[in-house]
Amino acid sequence: MKQTYCNPLDLAYRYQHMKEGSQGCGFREGADPTLVHFKGRYYLFVSMSAGFWHSEDMINWTFHAAPDLLIYDYAPDVRQVGDYLYFCASRRDENCPILCTADPLTEEFTEVSAPFDFWDPDIFCDDDGRVYLYWGCTNTSPIYGIELDPGTMTPIGEKQELIFGHEEKLGYERPGDNGVVDIEHSVVYQQLKPLFNPLTQKIEFPAGMEQMGNYSAEAMTRMFLSAGKPYIEGAFMTKYQGRYYLQYACPGTQYNTYADGVYVGDHPLGPFTLQTVNPFSSKPGGFITGAGHGSTIADQYGNYWHASTMRISVNHDFERRVGVFPAGFDKDGVLFCNQNFADYPFKIPKGKFDAAALEPEWMLLSYKKPVTVSSTALGSSAENAVDENIRTWWSAASANEGEWLCVDLGKPSDIRAIQVNLADENVMVEFPADSYGDARKTRHIELEPQISHYIVEVSNDSNSWCTLEQVARECVNGYYEYPDGVTARYVRVTGGALPYGQSLRISGLRVFGNGNGEKPAPAKASAVRLDDLDARVSWEPISGAQGCNVLYGIAPDKLYHSWQVYDGNEVILSTLIKGQKYFVRVDSFNENGITHGTVIEL
Repeated sequence: MKQTYCNPLDLAYRYQHMKEGSQGCGFREGADPTLVHFKGRYYLFVSMSAGFWHSEDMINWTFHAAPDLLIYDYAPDVRQVGDYLYFCASRRDENCPILCTADPLTEEFTEVSAPFDFWDPDIFCDDDGRVYLYWGCTNTSPIYGIELDPGTMTPIGEKQELIFGHEEKLGYERPGDNGVVDIEHSVVYQQLKPLFNPLTQKIEFPAGMEQMGNYSAEAMTRMFLSAGKPYIEGAFMTKYQGRYYLQYACPGTQYNTYADGVYVGDHPLGPFTLQTVNPFSSKPGGFITGAGHGSTIADQYGNYWHASTMRISVNHDFERRVGVFPAGFDKDGVLFCNQNFADYPFKIPKGKFDAAALEPEWMLLSYKKPVTVSSTALGSSAENAVDENIRTWWSAASANEGEWLCVDLGKPSDIRAIQVNLADENVMVEFPADSYGDARKTRHIELEPQISHYIVEVSNDSNSWCTLEQVARECVNGYYEYPDGVTARYVRVTGGALPYGQSLRISGLRVFGNGNGEKPAPAKASAVRLDDLDARVSWEPISGAQGCNVLYGIAPDKLYHSWQVYDGNEVILSTLIKGQKYFVRVDSFNENGITHGTVIEL
């Protein structure tokens, strides 16, 4: 049984096929995770998974198929109310069912109510037994909340408007990679621009046309004028020491700055005030980015964890994965996540621990090391497998079994874990005729496991090989742990039969362990505010460093944000809040460890 985990989580992410004419464009997705601790077991519900996972330790997860559990309704929310687990998910233009069960592993979920239509729901049961529902997912309307009758799960009173977007003063809400808003390249903007009359500030249809598809001119005007606005979505409520922490996601799942913010109040329906530390969950740099639309819970020991969505968004904007991060509340009641090196292996301690103090279990040994391959497809590159970017990959030139990729660590090394991240490209299959996807029949989740076969081997001389893993399972982000260490110089992955007859494609052959050299020198850094929402942090080149991790926050003891940078000597922090003072620390790192820098005021 594994004792460590590595983001993105090693889960059996399911393929989806999107209808395009008679063909389907395939990609794997797992997003919008709800993590819950129910009757001594952890459950993880994830969008488009056709089931859920359960675990006793949050490391070793077992999949439980549930193909009839509203699997085409996005953002499943699962919460305990009394002795039951309640489930609901997103559905537009028709009432959303709320279901419950006493045991999700042995009993079916049964419908309790279907009160109204909502998107990105979150049910919250307070200590006094009163129940509340939060929802919302647009760039034109807020997060809403309403009280529910706990017996009938139907509304009590009127819905309340709780959280609006404020991208003009909250840098992390700006849509676009690295906070750079690019309205001109918005698909909606380009499609509607020819119909927009700047004099009337309205979308105007040609004579005789009253609507386009399901949308009126008025609705399309709202869509056009909201281009470049953040999506405010993914509500989740956590209560701590009598206060209510209403979390939300922004600005969009396809951006590296996808994050979770939080407002705090003294009542479940507000009023709420923006927490000074925001976003509390954000991972804009490193191998896989994004940390938005999630859930925050206490484990059996009272430690807090935040599960959220991490983006790939290459084959499709919704090509996504799941990450889990240690979280907590500091002495001042500030909700935070520790996302330093958040895609490195971490050990989950037994018992109570300080989430802010956790650092990686092992460092990365494979970054930009020499790579040899059996073949390379036109336009691909072997170096993509070790560049610490899940959005690029090496592809073999053929789909034959036996294609391979090997990384040379340069010397016999103390290997403690290996992560094999596979990639998909141009997965085109005939769209299933019996699809029971969304109402337009344009989406199909593949219910049959799509097995990946490959072998992981190590060697000290590249001639004699030892097999570590012989993989034959539904697996795209395989993570393998060797706590006692394996000494080897070369690590090789050889492909067998892969889903849909694809070529072997690796977006990250990541080898972790203990380097036996020197840590890098401390960073000599400077930081300057560029404007209300942005700052530049730069540092002198550091010999022997793989990169730097830039920590920043509202006080020297609250450096809860981080931005990991490989190779470069600067980063533009685009997630700042207007009028908020910040402090910065730049930590250098390499395969031998982390060297903490000096805190400076921005």
